[in-house]
Amino acid sequence: MIVMKFGGSSLANAERIRRVAAIIGGMVEKRPVVVLSAMGDTTDDLLTAADTALKGIVSVDAVEKLHKETAGLLGVPFTEIDFLLDELRTLLTGVSMLKELTPRSRDYLVSFGERLSVRLMASYLDSQGVRAKFYDAWDAGFVSDSNYTSADLLPETWANIRRIFTSYCQSRSEDVLPVPVITGFIAKDSNGFITTLGRGGSDLTATVIGAALDAGEVQTWKDVDGILTTDPRIVPSARTVPVATYDEVAELAYFGSQVLHPRSMLPCIQTGTPVRVKNSYNVDAPGSLIVTKHEKTPDPVRAITSKKNVILIDLVSTRMLGQYGFLAKVFDIFARHCISIDVVATSEVSVSLTVDFKRVNLPALQKDLEEYADVEIKNDMAIVTVICDVRQSSSILAASFEVLAANNINIQMISQGASKVNISMICGSSESDTVVRLLHERYFGEGGLCSPKSR
Repeated sequence: MIVMKFGGSSLANAERIRRVAAIIGGMVEKRPVVVLSAMGDTTDDLLTAADTALKGIVSVDAVEKLHKETAGLLGVPFTEIDFLLDELRTLLTGVSMLKELTPRSRDYLVSFGERLSVRLMASYLDSQGVRAKFYDAWDAGFVSDSNYTSADLLPETWANIRRIFTSYCQSRSEDVLPVPVITGFIAKDSNGFITTLGRGGSDLTATVIGAALDAGEVQTWKDVDGILTTDPRIVPSARTVPVATYDEVAELAYFGSQVLHPRSMLPCIQTGTPVRVKNSYNVDAPGSLIVTKHEKTPDPVRAITSKKNVILIDLVSTRMLGQYGFLAKVFDIFARHCISIDVVATSEVSVSLTVDFKRVNLPALQKDLEEYADVEIKNDMAIVTVICDVRQSSSILAASFEVLAANNINIQMISQGASKVNISMICGSSESDTVVRLLHERYFGEGGLCSPKSR
């Protein structure tokens, strides 16, 4: 069996739902379990409705218009939609009366997007002769803790999924059991309250199901042909990466690429279940396969990604010389300020690191750091990360700095990741797109490190 997850852009309107339904219908013999996100901008529309309710006005017009128009175009009944819309109005009425939206109420609110999409899809599949049954995640066995807006699934979820779906997965094609269509992103806690799973939640739903049921693969369907060598908005000639490891994809995601959130891959990492990124607009494209390790020797460089608007902090202190505990004190300051560090480089008397500018109270942080070192802060920087085989770092860095020097670009800092699959370079945000283009051409262009002629 396979798990097929479709995101909001693949479900944005009736035409796209028809396309997705056709893809599912073509996979029935593989025993698919389908996971869906909310349609298009539904989650944003729900949050806007909450803001409006806090001002005393209850309206679900945007959500109702999209789903009823889509149902009409698909020729499916409004019954389930009307039921959920009535429930949504009741919730928003409560919000408007209390003038309060708690994290628990917010999770309840945004759950309506996924719950509406699975009902539409199941009804449409049925109308097309593909038997289907919708499941809210809690009916599919998903139980979480009570950390609203970013809940973690509890261990019993795995056993619940197996109990509910093993008979479907092991059935014969002639049994014609209904295809499960399950809400992504949501669960219920042990008290029966709806929770959401945070960033990458729908992908996490799919990978947990795939790992629990020992799926042949988990397919996550997007609007690109797979994992690309870089952002096609920067380099239109970016090409598909046929195979990547979980470690490589995790680094890509962390440093800016919109592939899969690292958290969502953990279930499949534990079981070795392969994940394939596919394009719902180009079904015949093979996509990108994510695996535990490469079976064949890959290109030296797999992909390039960039993350803008970071802050580079340089700390210099002679107190570092031969002293233990200095770095512990520095990192303790970042911990106290709840700041995550992206990239680090150290010498005997200095340490350089980058942080996300959105999460920093810079004056307070600088004041605390100056107790231990001279502090220099550089704003508006960018991290350009090369996902590669660092065992070939000498040739990769030589090629990189040759082309950057020829174009008068100076790198402010360089760091090799402990994962051994990335090299990060720090430059100005205004230069980052140029750096990505130059490196992509040097690696993947004619005569580059990863061109057929270089192998």
